[in-house]
Amino acid sequence: MNRRTLLLATTNPGKVKEIKRYLAAPNLEVLGLQDLKIRTPFPETGKTFEENARKKSLFYSRKSKILTLAEDSGLEIEALGGAPGVYSARFSGPGATDKKNIQKVLSLLRMTPLSQRRARFVSCLSLALDGRVIRVVRGEVRGSIALEKRGPFGFGYDPIFYYRPLKKTFAELKPEEKNKVSHRGRALKKLRFFLLQYFQVNS
Repeated sequence: MNRRTLLLATTNPGKVKEIKRYLAAPNLEVLGLQDLKIRTPFPETGKTFEENARKKSLFYSRKSKILTLAEDSGLEIEALGGAPGVYSARFSGPGATDKKNIQKVLSLLRMTPLSQRRARFVSCLSLALDGRVIRVVRGEVRGSIALEKRGPFGFGYDPIFYYRPLKKTFAELKPEEKNKVSHRGRALKKLRFFLLQYFQVNS
């Protein structure tokens, strides 16, 4: 199989690291936007994760002219009516950071008992080439919101997302442990299977 190149259309270093680690293969070169010196930001105005992922993959595939993978993902909390949802990265407003976003969630849920803190992480991946979407996959994982931050690993809301089967927050899981059960890991597993077939057909 010939060496292939895949562009990750994200500026989030945590996502780049996770996706590169999961898709690592001797025949696949994974690049970030910075590698191609693409600095044009994409305005995420979609109302769903899939809409944002599709539009982003199309936008950057037209600029890069190579196979492009875009993702939109986030946290949906039942007690908050599904928020923060597509606003996960900017939930705390202008100048949002992981720390501020987590603080806002914990503040909003401060009177909510553990039994009512159900949540899920959702990841939607869109693969595009030459301005055409060729595959969309989705992954999700259910858990609950912890009472406080726990764990040194991960990024985003990982420190407060409690995964009951392992009795740990995502930030308490090492990267290889998290990738086996996370929303992004589940979506990437589907995508990796598709890519193997795609490269075989298009080699």
